[in-house]
Amino acid sequence: MNYSGYKYAILIFLSFIIFHHTPAQNGNVYVDKEGVMRWEQNREEVKGFGVNYSVPFAHAYRSAKRLGINPKEAIDNDVYHFSRLGFDLYRLHVWDTQISDVDGNLLESEYLDAFDYLLHKLTENNINYVITPIAFWGDGWPEPNTETPGFSHKYGKDDCLTNPDAIKAQQNYLYQFLNHVNPYKAIAYKDDPNVIAFEISNEPHHTGDAKEVTKFVTGMVKAMKRTKTKKPIFYNMSHGVHFAEDYFKGGVQGGTFQWYPTGLGYQREIPGNLLPNVNDYRIPFEGSFKKFKGAKLVYEFDAADVNKSYIYPAMARSFRTAGIQIATHFAYDPTFLAYANTEYNTHYMNLVYTPQKALALKICAEVFREIPMYSDFGTYPENTSFGNFKVDYESNLAIYNSEEKFFYTNTHTEGPKDHNKLKEMAGFGNSTLVNYTGTGAYFFDKLEDGLWRLEVLPDALVVDNPFGRNSLNKTVGVINWETHNMAVDLKDLGSNFIIQGINKGNDYKSNSEGSVFQIGPGTYILSNSSSSYNWNATDDFKTHQLNSFFAPEATITKAWLEHEPKTTIVEGTQIEISLKYIAPTMPKSIKLSGFSDGKRVEFELNRASAYQYKATIPAGVLKEGFFEYYIIVENEDDEFTTYPSGTSGQPTDWDFYKREPYKSTVVSASNPIYLFNAIEDAPLLVAPWRGPFKLLPTANPNEAIYNINIDKLWIEDIENLNAEPIYDYSFKHFVIDKIKGLNNLSGKNSLVLKGKSLYDKPVKLQVALVMKDGSAFGKVIEISPEISDYNIDLSELQPVKTVTLPRPYPTFLPYYFEHNNQTNFDIEAIESIQFSIGPEIDSAQLKEPHGVGIVHLRLE
Repeated sequence: MNYSGYKYAILIFLSFIIFHHTPAQNGNVYVDKEGVMRWEQNREEVKGFGVNYSVPFAHAYRSAKRLGINPKEAIDNDVYHFSRLGFDLYRLHVWDTQISDVDGNLLESEYLDAFDYLLHKLTENNINYVITPIAFWGDGWPEPNTETPGFSHKYGKDDCLTNPDAIKAQQNYLYQFLNHVNPYKAIAYKDDPNVIAFEISNEPHHTGDAKEVTKFVTGMVKAMKRTKTKKPIFYNMSHGVHFAEDYFKGGVQGGTFQWYPTGLGYQREIPGNLLPNVNDYRIPFEGSFKKFKGAKLVYEFDAADVNKSYIYPAMARSFRTAGIQIATHFAYDPTFLAYANTEYNTHYMNLVYTPQKALALKICAEVFREIPMYSDFGTYPENTSFGNFKVDYESNLAIYNSEEKFFYTNTHTEGPKDHNKLKEMAGFGNSTLVNYTGTGAYFFDKLEDGLWRLEVLPDALVVDNPFGRNSLNKTVGVINWETHNMAVDLKDLGSNFIIQGINKGNDYKSNSEGSVFQIGPGTYILSNSSSSYNWNATDDFKTHQLNSFFAPEATITKAWLEHEPKTTIVEGTQIEISLKYIAPTMPKSIKLSGFSDGKRVEFELNRASAYQYKATIPAGVLKEGFFEYYIIVENEDDEFTTYPSGTSGQPTDWDFYKREPYKSTVVSASNPIYLFNAIEDAPLLVAPWRGPFKLLPTANPNEAIYNINIDKLWIEDIENLNAEPIYDYSFKHFVIDKIKGLNNLSGKNSLVLKGKSLYDKPVKLQVALVMKDGSAFGKVIEISPEISDYNIDLSELQPVKTVTLPRPYPTFLPYYFEHNNQTNFDIEAIESIQFSIGPEIDSAQLKEPHGVGIVHLRLE
């Protein structure tokens, strides 16, 4: 897909089977007269959920070799985790450029061999797949492309869609690809019972004449049908939606979609409530699917640049409401690469390194199994509970709670639906059944009454921005093997049960004290004294063995401290200072040491939870001015390390030379609150790029103005030529971190914008405050070409439309968040500022250029 210039390669639909759900089918799929994919052998609806995963190709394969990793062993390990997450689907767009020549002849290579092996391992785990034979991309991203033999390398995507020689090469390649016999399965792709469907190519960007588009698709379909395959053939519909019917005329049985509701490439974590962004997946050309009886599948999706878990099941819900039958997340990081997240830095997903997000995908798999197609659960926030599922933004929580299964992504207090019927549990943090102090995922599987299998993964911590510029030499996540307390309340286990390690090298054996015991990473059998089950560590367990386990070794070779100082502190308020610290050994002490109003301020930070340390500075200690401080860690060997520099020693040492401290501004409650300050915040704006936007200094020291020039409020969407024009340009700034903990918001009664209009004419600008429920309250002001202050009384704010920002992809998705919220404006619930050029502009001027320069926006 085209990810702001990302040339994505191989995406894989991973289908995995786990406990008590229907195994992958063995047989062909057909699309019925209602446009529904069904299994030929029993006519049941096809459902599936999984991930894209690209170890056989490109950067992932090269990186494995560089790091001394055997790609096939990496596949074994990750596929095992797929099975634990309950996936039953996989999808990949194949890097054709690595396995073909310029004429489209299929080349036997290490890449094709690794791909064949992956499909074999998926089959062993009852996982089906959708294959996209053509990716068009080079093999480089995020590195430069290498010299590859394929037709895509010679022609590029644009020529591949129009050049007769390139088209001939693709038809030849598709024919040979489908006829390729996987040596690990002894069957050709065209006949592989685990292949649900083929998608011809990854994100073609067709332009020009509709008849030529149909001709192109027809040629590709005929080349594939010449192999006598009975598999449905799909075509991407979201990169040229005005051609939807022309694609169907080419002979395909369905269309493929993707979803990036938070955009791509923000380079940092996107804060705030993003459930309004995934309220629904509305397909405006649904009529074309009904007309041609076409099926729908999602080949890739993600909440990019978001490291939270609550959003994914809501996306799965919206897919099912839209009639989507199968979907795969993009993209699962190979475990050996997840420490650096180099493959696609705007995404980050791995069971070991991002356990909460991975457990959310486990819940998504259940959404696809349980929620009927076209089910309607209303509009946010009423659709946060649906069927056996619940999502909660403020708790960063997703829950699946059925009679037999209980999955959750964070600490909560909801009980299981039926304790007596419970057979499977997976989670992170604490629940009514499990209390665990570690930071990894855990899995419970009932073998019989009084006998459970427990699998515990090591602790994971993010120690650097995973969404920024990454490198194999940069660590963004670390793993720690640590022993923690766990308490388990399972009725059939009772108390004083036996815990016995069973994975390779794990000889742990103990009895719980009541329901409490200590546990480290590994696989265990929990049994009460009356259990009569005769088990062996190598007994079959689902698609693996009872003693199966994989986790990377601990990566803690040095100390990591993560702390963000508060930008602004209101004088006279109590302040909590918190940080995360992880090191090869536990610290002897962690201390805050600094100065406020010329007086020393020192506090001990106490361990609040695993790796989390906190201290409370009482009200009245910090005085108006600047609070500068250090964090000093004392180790067991009486050595000191001082942060933020991470330098050995203490600030009081005569030769301590890296003296730059943490710094917070302490202000009077009467001071303005600067929600946006161009010189600091311009790079953080969520703004669809039109350019050239410029940050320029003003005549005042330490002040800048951010100029946003908009030549056209509406630009024709080349991927959706039938779209209705919306004459609006909106951009957003998140203010959660600026106002968190401030107790003087309620004392403010006006917004003041300092800025000017551009193009030597006034401009109308709507300034709105967006609440955490997605509703927005704003007012339009007219700004002149001279820099001035413009005042908006908060009592004048009225409900206005909320623009879905970041803008989702594909571009046909709704521009506005349409909701039924009846809430009133609440200054304590502000999450972001929305600036809009378009509202109240006279229709005669909508097609003219407009522009605004903003210095700052403050609350007074």
